[in-house]
Amino acid sequence: MEDTKTAYNCLNCNRPETVIPLVNMRYAGKQSWICSQCLPVLIHHPHQLAGKLAGMDKVEPVPPDES
Repeated sequence: MEDTKTAYNCLNCNRPETVIPLVNMRYAGKQSWICSQCLPVLIHHPHQLAGKLAGMDKVEPVPPDES
């Protein structure tokens, strides 16, 4: 029997789960994976993921804490 396991990669840096831990996320009804090192890009600079994740060019970054 052939192994049909799907390989998951970070949507930003494209590193596989065999190299770095990945976090599963859902956006616009689709599942994606991002690594812990690229997570700050998703939070603070989501526009950098435009073209890698549909609709990210419209997502605003989290505003800085003004406390």
